[in-house]
Amino acid sequence: MNIGSTLPAQNIHLFRARRASFIRRVSRLNPSARPVAASSMLTIQKPETSTDLTRLHLANLEKLLQTSAPPSQVLDPQPLQKDSSNNGSMENKGRSPLEGLNLAGLWSEVKAVEEMSPRHLNRLQRLLSKTNEYSPRNHLGSKWHEYHGSNHWKGLLDPLDENLRREVVRYGEFVQAAYHSFHSNPAMPTEEPPLPRHVALPDRSYKVTKSLYATSSIKLPDMAPDWMTQRSSWIGYVAVCDNNREIQRMGRRDIVIALRGTATCLEWAENVRAQLVQIPENNSNSNKIDTNPAQGHSNSKVECGFLSLYKTPGTHVPSLAESVVEEVQRLMDLYKGEALSITITGHSLGAALAVLVADEISTCTALSDMPPIAVFSFGGPRVGNRAFANRIDAQNVKVLRIVNSQDVITRIPGVFVGEELNQKLRNTSIVGGLLDMLDKNMPLAYSHVGTELRVDTKMSPYLKPNADMACCHDLEAYLHLVDGFLASNCPFRANAKRNLGRLLKDQGSNVKKLYTSKALTINLERDGLPMSSCLPSPS
Repeated sequence: MNIGSTLPAQNIHLFRARRASFIRRVSRLNPSARPVAASSMLTIQKPETSTDLTRLHLANLEKLLQTSAPPSQVLDPQPLQKDSSNNGSMENKGRSPLEGLNLAGLWSEVKAVEEMSPRHLNRLQRLLSKTNEYSPRNHLGSKWHEYHGSNHWKGLLDPLDENLRREVVRYGEFVQAAYHSFHSNPAMPTEEPPLPRHVALPDRSYKVTKSLYATSSIKLPDMAPDWMTQRSSWIGYVAVCDNNREIQRMGRRDIVIALRGTATCLEWAENVRAQLVQIPENNSNSNKIDTNPAQGHSNSKVECGFLSLYKTPGTHVPSLAESVVEEVQRLMDLYKGEALSITITGHSLGAALAVLVADEISTCTALSDMPPIAVFSFGGPRVGNRAFANRIDAQNVKVLRIVNSQDVITRIPGVFVGEELNQKLRNTSIVGGLLDMLDKNMPLAYSHVGTELRVDTKMSPYLKPNADMACCHDLEAYLHLVDGFLASNCPFRANAKRNLGRLLKDQGSNVKKLYTSKALTINLERDGLPMSSCLPSPS
């Protein structure tokens, strides 16, 4: 062993004394090893050549691991003497060094490595410590029409195109921003118009241009508490992209209308008003809706509660329908001559209202040269009957419904069956004709709209396969499933990038115990995980 030139000459005797008295202590990983003096553990000699140095290292490594070299190989001209204290131990004979490690003492909760899914802990820690790392934002350019649904997303859903996955998650985060803004201040002034509301958008390339309000037509007795009688509530916003670089990446200037789900008492009351009602014809109080009777869609009906929230004006705020048409018209005039798109996104109740907004904009006679309209719906219920679905399709409105197979909200109102089974029944001659007759006569003959992207809670390696109804309908759970979705016949993608911190916080009881146990849960406060980057969604 060579002593560096930086060691003072007067301290050399101290270094040698300490080195000679050094005792190797017992390792926690291998408690069967006995303390060995440094002088007997390592062979100290000055190598003459690089070959001698290599042999010396191998010999010392062999001594440390307490294994003997094969008889046919000679590692050093002066072989090391084996410790006689371990020669008679039957416990260590025929075992590799890794088998002798006491891993159970280091981590008592883990019985076997095979019980872990995913197999490596560093993957879980990576997902828990992510902040704003997203899937790559590729240049969409001239293909933006395809990702906006011009061809009903054919060839992009199964397997899921990576650019479309990023767009779906991005629009879902706009809805999360609406939830976050509402829950930070759910109250509404009763004596004056509300002030402009700040919305922390997840994408800084957009700016909010207008707040949207929904009003219930249900009137409760005056004796009811204030939190039950609030008829108008902030429900979403209109935003527009004003970043030139992002406009160039997307291939157009995007107008986003984001709507949150059910949050107030009267909104819940409107949800259960499930009878189908006729969409009002053009008049001064209906915001110029055109039912297009000449096209055979005059029998279009929608749920009574959804239409009430959409059409009813408040005391100091206009109706949602009126606000949307006015703001979209203003933005179209402002950016006239540019390539524009209108994207409406919502979750739960917001998904149902998003379909009504799309129908309103596409049929309003006040708007000319209408840009492409697309709806990204998360966990949305059925909105209207089959005539209404045909009406939406005829007006060239593209709807992408993101559906969790375990989410019961997507199967109501109406007959409690999925769209796949419903379509199979309609393809048969006898049952199909019967269902068509029921569509015309039943008060709950609902039908879904648009194209479906189906995910499943059971595909996630983190969520319990029997997760409760709240988790299956949770927006963050939806974004988690979309981020990990590859194809219907493929497992959860290993390189999923979405942060798991919010999912653990909101749905901890539905996350597998393996990831919530003491051994695996990472202390978010200790590690300084910026939770503000993960906007909340209701459970």
